[in-house]
Amino acid sequence: MPDYSYPGVYVEELSTGPRPIEGVSTSTAGFVGETERGPTLTRLVTSWTEFDRWFGGFLDLPTLTRDNRFLPYAVRGFFENGGQRLFVAPVIGQTASVASLELQGARGPTTVVATSAGAWGNNVWVQVKQASTALLADPASGEAQWFRLQLFYYRDGVPGVPDAVEDFDDLSPVPTDANFAPSVINGVSSLIAITDCQGTPDLVGPPGVQLSGGTYVPAAREDFIAGLDGLGTIREISLVSIPDEVVIPELADDLVSHCETLRDRFAVLAERTDGEDLSQIQQPRDSSYAAIYYPRLRVPAPHLRDGSVLVPPQGHVAGIYARVDRNSGVHVAPANQVVEGLSASDPSTGLEPLSHLLGKVEQEVLAPRRINVLRDFRSNGRGIRVWGARTMSADPEWKYVPVRRLFIFLEQSIGQGLQWVVFEPNTEQTWLRVRGSITNFLRTVWRNGALMGDRDDEAYFVRCDRTTMTQDDIDNGRLICLIGVAPVKPAEFVIFRIRQKTLLGP
Repeated sequence: MPDYSYPGVYVEELSTGPRPIEGVSTSTAGFVGETERGPTLTRLVTSWTEFDRWFGGFLDLPTLTRDNRFLPYAVRGFFENGGQRLFVAPVIGQTASVASLELQGARGPTTVVATSAGAWGNNVWVQVKQASTALLADPASGEAQWFRLQLFYYRDGVPGVPDAVEDFDDLSPVPTDANFAPSVINGVSSLIAITDCQGTPDLVGPPGVQLSGGTYVPAAREDFIAGLDGLGTIREISLVSIPDEVVIPELADDLVSHCETLRDRFAVLAERTDGEDLSQIQQPRDSSYAAIYYPRLRVPAPHLRDGSVLVPPQGHVAGIYARVDRNSGVHVAPANQVVEGLSASDPSTGLEPLSHLLGKVEQEVLAPRRINVLRDFRSNGRGIRVWGARTMSADPEWKYVPVRRLFIFLEQSIGQGLQWVVFEPNTEQTWLRVRGSITNFLRTVWRNGALMGDRDDEAYFVRCDRTTMTQDDIDNGRLICLIGVAPVKPAEFVIFRIRQKTLLGP
């Protein structure tokens, strides 16, 4: 109760009605994989251009050929198919070293390091110039104090056209200045960080001085797991993938375990072998928190001799998940959707947009194994489409992707929306407020078409009263709420039964 200690007019705010529950995001994805360069920490990107700026481009260039090379293609496919928010967790071998450089100066060196380990840092060049501003001199010594750093990254080495250029002007070596060089550059530059700045560095003209000492070591399973753990701390992620799990087979199991442990996200996998013998294609394990797709996709790759390359479909499919969530809702199956960003057929080489063209016969073999396929419907003008929406679970209750993802959405939304209940009095008044909040939320979900039933009492129920808790529960601080929902399920088999109708005479 407020403390009314003296006469006067008091204005108070009162809460009316149940507290609303806000639905969590379902279309934010997280990918783990090797990148050409860039920051070592997980970073949000919202476009392919932004990814290219921070992490570089493709990894199968002649100078960058790697086994773990599929992440950039997955990122591009994600955005081409409707994805908008993607957290990237970059990985590299633990013993890789970071390129560095010491810029000499009258008062001591300025240490420059690449933003991440790898041989890529050896291709960063630094030029030091006078600052553009007229306020250059130290009043005590008359020496020029502010300076300008220009950075050039040459993927294929000097000479050539730089693949990335950064320019930082009016930098100060004084830690108390707002334009102190490390404060301005670190976290902003995609190429370097300054770890020590003892004074103004000496001028260095074109072409500059080169960082050195960086070495590349391929990422191993434990490195990918560390990246996956980094994604685990980001609550808004609801879709996860490791495009290179087709290269390191154990990663598929690690990814599914990650989703089953956290219970707030769904894994998109690719069939590992991409073989033609369908009898050998099996899913890695049973789980309702993942779905697997086959075959691989052919996408444009102008930097390669063939102009295209086969890649696993996780990124493209995750983009379709995000597109359907945004346009229709998480309860709608991410299937019967056109896959964008594929190469066209090339009659001269016989290359097709899919590594294997599948029909009804092939899908009859794969569907019972819960393998979702990508099929070619171009012959009737419908393009390449995702043609399956099953999880990897053998449990009929969790057969469909939208059912599992709807429950993830409901559980996370209710869990986050009712944090205020903790330590509230465990009484009828609190139970009433809890029921009201959940009921209002589920009514909105039902009206959006995610639950079955012509009436809301057919779509869901919420109980939080003496029938759901014993006195022992109450004495031990347990508030128990029982919720039931009737999720909609996709029409996987559409059957029309037609018969002749005979007109009978009078």
